[in-house]
Amino acid sequence: MSLLEFINFPPLGDERGSLVALEADNTVPFDIKRVYYIFNTQAGVARGFHAHHNLKQVAVCVTGKCRMVLDDGKTREDVWLDSPTKGLLIGDLVWREMHDFSEDCVLLVLASEHYDETDYIRDYEEFLRCL
Repeated sequence: MSLLEFINFPPLGDERGSLVALEADNTVPFDIKRVYYIFNTQAGVARGFHAHHNLKQVAVCVTGKCRMVLDDGKTREDVWLDSPTKGLLIGDLVWREMHDFSEDCVLLVLASEHYDETDYIRDYEEFLRCL
């Protein structure tokens, strides 16, 4: 079974340009409680390196690209996020890493819960013990 579950967001628009609508419990399969984006990531910097006990996320590169690595303790998969119409659904207890950010990358993340430091698992060995 693949860890890579994508959501295709249909582009809307006309001759003036395109638009993607992200709606809680519709195009995004959960109630959105937090939105953040990562940008201006320096060359060679990797981010993430954590999992969550109870958090679902959708990651979308609205511009540029980055490589996402997902790991459930049994399978490790990676994929390029490089389209504003493709979201990667990340479930609970999935280790995530972000690598190879393009200079123009803006990675938008929609989260099912508010920020809670106690929900983070920042050590890979601890993550494996939680499974």
